Amino acid sequence: MTTEPIWCPNPDQTPQPQIHAFTEFANTRSGRNMVSYDDLWQWSVKDLEGFWGAVWDFFDVIADEPFTEVLTDRSMPGATWFPGTRVNYAEHALRAALDDNLADEPAIITITEDGNRSETTWRELRRQVGSVAAWLRSQGVGQGDRVVGYLPNTHHTLIAFLASASLGAVWSACAQDYAAAGAATKLGQLEPTVLFAADGYFWNGTGFDRRDQVADLAARIPSLRAVVGVDNLGEGALDENSTIDNLFDWDEISSGDTEPEFVRVDFDTPLWVLYSSGTTGIPKGIVHSHGGVVIDHLRLLGLQLDVRPGDRFFWYTNTNWMMWNLVASALLAGVTTVCFDGSPLYPGPRRLWEIAADTGAKVLGVSPGIFLAGMKAGLEPGKELDLSALQTIGATGAPVPAHCYPWVRDAVGENVQLASVSGGTDVVSGFAGSAPNLEVWEGELSAPVLGVALESWDDDGQPLTGEVGEMVITAPMPSMPVKFWNDPDGTRYRDTYFSMFPGVWRHGDWITITERGSVIISGRSDATLNRHGVRLGSADIYDVVDGIPEVAESLVIGAEQPGGGYWMPLFVVLASGASLDDGLRERIARDLREKASPRHVPDDIIAVPAIPHTRTGKKLEVPVKRLIQGHALEKVANPDAVDSFEALSYFARFAKNSEG
Repeated sequence: MTTEPIWCPNPDQTPQPQIHAFTEFANTRSGRNMVSYDDLWQWSVKDLEGFWGAVWDFFDVIADEPFTEVLTDRSMPGATWFPGTRVNYAEHALRAALDDNLADEPAIITITEDGNRSETTWRELRRQVGSVAAWLRSQGVGQGDRVVGYLPNTHHTLIAFLASASLGAVWSACAQDYAAAGAATKLGQLEPTVLFAADGYFWNGTGFDRRDQVADLAARIPSLRAVVGVDNLGEGALDENSTIDNLFDWDEISSGDTEPEFVRVDFDTPLWVLYSSGTTGIPKGIVHSHGGVVIDHLRLLGLQLDVRPGDRFFWYTNTNWMMWNLVASALLAGVTTVCFDGSPLYPGPRRLWEIAADTGAKVLGVSPGIFLAGMKAGLEPGKELDLSALQTIGATGAPVPAHCYPWVRDAVGENVQLASVSGGTDVVSGFAGSAPNLEVWEGELSAPVLGVALESWDDDGQPLTGEVGEMVITAPMPSMPVKFWNDPDGTRYRDTYFSMFPGVWRHGDWITITERGSVIISGRSDATLNRHGVRLGSADIYDVVDGIPEVAESLVIGAEQPGGGYWMPLFVVLASGASLDDGLRERIARDLREKASPRHVPDDIIAVPAIPHTRTGKKLEVPVKRLIQGHALEKVANPDAVDSFEALSYFARFAKNSEG
């Protein structure tokens, strides 16, 4: 554990972070004298009613009636939040358009991989949402109906979603790197009424025409009444697909001049459906509510990330990943959101930094791989580009290696806060992260998020400090799912989160809560490494190995063997021109021994051509482990849920050859 923070808040920052004003607001309401972040967090998890009621009023949540109760049932699952209130997500997302100071400022900046840029003002966004919503009503879409998108990360997707939400309809989306069959396993579950689909998407300098896949997808969903074609590649949307019935053009349905009408719905009414990775079966449809998302994301964006009206927010994502939903929710806070359709590393590792500079982003969100790519390319974005507006770099998707923190300080800027965040699609939010009034320590998340009763437990359900344990949440959060789709009695939902510790959310991550209250993520608990009876996290190994210049990426597993043996191999993808000779093997082992511990040294180090991931970039540790243990490839992973099925197939061949 490091002894000194790598980043400290600036007490003279102007304007002061919103969390300071919120603390004063909360003190006045509660009669307390909270000063530190820990004071505020302790109160937020002990007095859920007081905290979430304060969030509601501080951010001026719009509802039919003021709330009279915050939390009437604390059961998990089944907590009841703000009963009797009626809200609408889209109404909050579009209220900045009514502010004369913001109406003609950009609400959305869309950038394509080839550099084309377009801006949609708040006034124009409200008009287009109203127009698309009016068209949806003309197709009979109303509260509870499902509207889906097969779309890239552009303004069209945000507009279609907001139009759907304004009516009380349920939204879901899938990125176009999924083929029709894979997209249908997600979207088809919902029996949607309308499909919005683009003609294609951009990746690594190429436009991928998906018109044939759109036609195939539409044919696989018999519930569709209409399909709307979006021209993203500039080749005429979907007009050439005569096999699609009731095909409409985006430009036509979005060109009207209709003021949106917002259907206010009960707090727990479904807003959208997100999906688990679905690597081993049909993806779980995770349903979140209008009210839960509005209040959670206002808290997360306003207090933890300190964005406010007029700021600019750029988090690299695609429509498969829950971070797209947070990108959408920046609009709730009156913040300009940046949409980018393309590869984060094309034409090179400067790309996201360039977009952040060009758009004046206050918050940039990336995966840790962007740091590693920048380090290995010798980039110094803070010296090469104008990042003067940048205050926070959010990082999620995987633990951030400790050696990336000094690089951000030295190459990006010493005043820029690296906010490593841990959360999940499950709650479409964060569990632990940073705040503008918290110090940052190398390799650590600064603290649990406000309102999140996060603990580390041993197998007997006892809290741990300074030791690795299961991440649990001991009190309800408003953004916890209201249900799983097609899970009428809630059995699948309860089994997923509450089977290990009844009434307590077990997330499936190994974490350590340090003596100072920070959080260290060690990897998935279902991919535990166990050396000589000691549990290890894979993140500790990646932290060391992925920083070695000759290693492009690595993956480690621990596989129990027949007869009681245990094998912990480390698989490495080598950088261009590198070879895995005895010298490199010895250096990897030495670095792990010295920078982690002797237990972290693998049994074998093996070069492989590629590492397989989920489509949101998480390494497929468990499927690889199961392959090594002899399970059949078709039982281990769904091809549509993997970024490179060939990379996973390699491990199946490797396992078979090893048996021989």
